[in-house]
Amino acid sequence: MLIGILETGVVANELAPQHGSYSLMFQQLLGGVTSDWTFKVYKVLDLQLPAAPQECDGWLITGSRHGVYDNLPWIEPLKGFIREIHAAKKPLIGICFGHQIIAEALGGKVIKSPKGWGLGLHEYEVKSTLPHLPESEAVGQLKIHAMHQDQVVQLPPDAKVLASSEFCEYAGLVYGEHIFTLQGHPEFSREFEEALIRLRTGAVFPESIAQEAVGSMTVDPDTQVLAQWMAGFFQAQR
Repeated sequence: MLIGILETGVVANELAPQHGSYSLMFQQLLGGVTSDWTFKVYKVLDLQLPAAPQECDGWLITGSRHGVYDNLPWIEPLKGFIREIHAAKKPLIGICFGHQIIAEALGGKVIKSPKGWGLGLHEYEVKSTLPHLPESEAVGQLKIHAMHQDQVVQLPPDAKVLASSEFCEYAGLVYGEHIFTLQGHPEFSREFEEALIRLRTGAVFPESIAQEAVGSMTVDPDTQVLAQWMAGFFQAQR
């Protein structure tokens, strides 16, 4: 398969030499459970967008430090391309910012949540199953690294809740059989999450919230489960 990665964020200069780009994190995540896939990266921040949904077999939108409500020149074109993917019924996965902008593009609402920052390892209740993946029925809880303040607060008309928590009601969504989104970051390693929290503490995150977040990462996230889900979701729709 050829997976198109719509890269909407850039890793901080201080962390990139060790951890790589966001698109590389996803390639490593999916590469751990697939052996013959290829990837094409589109740098959306530089207004690099595909000409058509058919350019790749499946699509993935990364996280970003930007908000879907920011007045940036690439936001509306990306929303338009999301609607094209949806109309073409090509498989699409959105992570964090990707989760949010897909919701906005398809009729939902995203805001800067009054609940504040969600950082560290979060646990979500699995509310439904992924299309074509019956094994997802056996998973009751998911532990995923989180780093967000924005949240989806109004569902698009055809979205179904996949995962939820008290802090983030719409943490995972499914649209029909071809779109799957998560608020959390399955691509983040514990080392990267902790390094990014420490880098932003004080300037972005309050000290108390940062300390609590780092302290929450005492068990492993469900990285392998989510990698299998993502790969299986793409594979089932070839």
